[in-house]
Amino acid sequence: MSEIRTWEVGAQRIRIRKDLRVPMRDGVELAADAYHGVEDRPRPALVALSPYGKELQALALTMPPQRRPSPMWDGCIEAGDIARVVAEDYVHVIGDLRGSGASGGEHIGNYNAGGVPLGQDAYDFIEWVAAQPWCDGNVGMIGISYFGSMQVFAAAERPPHLKAIFVSGGHYDFYETTYHGGIMWFMPRAAREGRGGDSGWAFTDRITSRMLETCSAEELKERVARRLADPDVAAWPNLVHVLHYPKHHEAWFDIVMNELDGPWYEERNPINLAKTIDIPVYLQIDQGRGWTLDGHIELFNVLKGPKRLDIGAYPPMQSRPWVEEHEKMFRWYEYWLKGIDNGVMDEPAVNVFVEGSREVVTAAQWPPKEVEYKALYLRPRRKLSPEPELMGAEHAAPDGFYQAPLTVTDKVEILSWSTEPFDQPTELIGTGAAHLFAEIDQDDTNFILRLWDTAPNGSRQLITTGYLKASHRELDERTTEGNPYHPHTRAVPVEPGTIEEYVLRLYPFAATFRAGHRMTIELSCDEPLVDEHNSLLPPDAFHLPVGRPVTHKIYRDAAHPSRLVLPFTTRQATGE
Repeated sequence: MSEIRTWEVGAQRIRIRKDLRVPMRDGVELAADAYHGVEDRPRPALVALSPYGKELQALALTMPPQRRPSPMWDGCIEAGDIARVVAEDYVHVIGDLRGSGASGGEHIGNYNAGGVPLGQDAYDFIEWVAAQPWCDGNVGMIGISYFGSMQVFAAAERPPHLKAIFVSGGHYDFYETTYHGGIMWFMPRAAREGRGGDSGWAFTDRITSRMLETCSAEELKERVARRLADPDVAAWPNLVHVLHYPKHHEAWFDIVMNELDGPWYEERNPINLAKTIDIPVYLQIDQGRGWTLDGHIELFNVLKGPKRLDIGAYPPMQSRPWVEEHEKMFRWYEYWLKGIDNGVMDEPAVNVFVEGSREVVTAAQWPPKEVEYKALYLRPRRKLSPEPELMGAEHAAPDGFYQAPLTVTDKVEILSWSTEPFDQPTELIGTGAAHLFAEIDQDDTNFILRLWDTAPNGSRQLITTGYLKASHRELDERTTEGNPYHPHTRAVPVEPGTIEEYVLRLYPFAATFRAGHRMTIELSCDEPLVDEHNSLLPPDAFHLPVGRPVTHKIYRDAAHPSRLVLPFTTRQATGE
């Protein structure tokens, strides 16, 4: 039974319509809360949908924003600043997805609820909101991460009253959300299961594994055995547990069982659905979340209607409750939902914050400047140089490291190479590639590369990253200079002792290396659990370590030109 309450936040009074029941076309009802001003009149509505629980989102009224690495930071309070939304004269409607919170129905797998596409439920939800007497018929959406992905699902269904969306930090290609370069990433589990400070999905007993629903018992047994035969999986106790007890962690079981890209991911890939979107879309993402930045750019390029791409400054994680970017959001909705010509559509389509120079570069497209791809070569004595190595392998002996499994050590071995200090500001904007000629003594490993801006005093900031599971080294037809793509549709074991060329995709970035600064790259097969960058990420935001001992040799001689291929802008960067 719904009820109406009044809440006082400082001098502000907020009317709350609590526990509304929103009917779906198949009879299931979703639960929602609506927040608005106390004056009884219709307003535009901003809809937030997720499985994280509307009660958790209400903490935005009482909890001050927490920045990482605060222990109070909770990754799932993402629906926005309720009091601010109400103060801007919108109705803030926060709903629980099917099978979560107080809603009916059940949830199956990822981005699929009870066999019903999430976009279909979003369509029904939005149209119901638009028909309420407290809404004036103009609906937008709000929220980051999962809430952002839901905006794309909703817009792809084209509900008539959804006039525009503002997406911050969404996740799109779900394979790229869970496997970076083919290497499993643990943060999706943290978000879904409440590990390490994330509240997680607000499910009780109404979530079902899609794999358990669609595979025969014999097929499941064979696939589970195959996954347990992977030394990386077998060395990680939590994954062994998940595979033996799938009903305990159904959604994570599905992810672990699908280590290759393909139909299981593509059928629920928002970028595939976004080709039908023609309403105005504003995409915002901060640097330092490489895979997500890549997805925003890919989505921006697919969209057909009015669109904006805003790439903000490092660090990667915003506060919780989420309060950033609201100024931009309200300008967008003031134009599209309230009909106020505030000039937002006269501004450039693409805005990019450049680290180092701290400039904002604008353009009509990504990348916002012309770039020229140039190589920086790995050289002896851990040098990174624009000049290639002239010596052969007999004289330029490979660099190398031996990594023992983290079951027997807590030390992560890291190789590094650095440029000389830049003598003038040097700007790079775009994607990049790392070509590594490597020999390993096992049939697989991880390659994890991180590129840093190192200041004269030794302080540093992460600029971009690249990941590649060695057995996923195949490239596909989309690959161009400095912009590699891997299909990730099959794993091809490495023949131990052979030298292979591995091409890592370096996620998009924008940075000026100031005079006196160095570029440093680090290469490892695992990653340190805590460093300057990882401390800014949510708990468990690391990748599945290699579960076997591996010796790596990195060749960088005349016959094996290991190198970075990077997007240097074609004009000189601004001063310091």
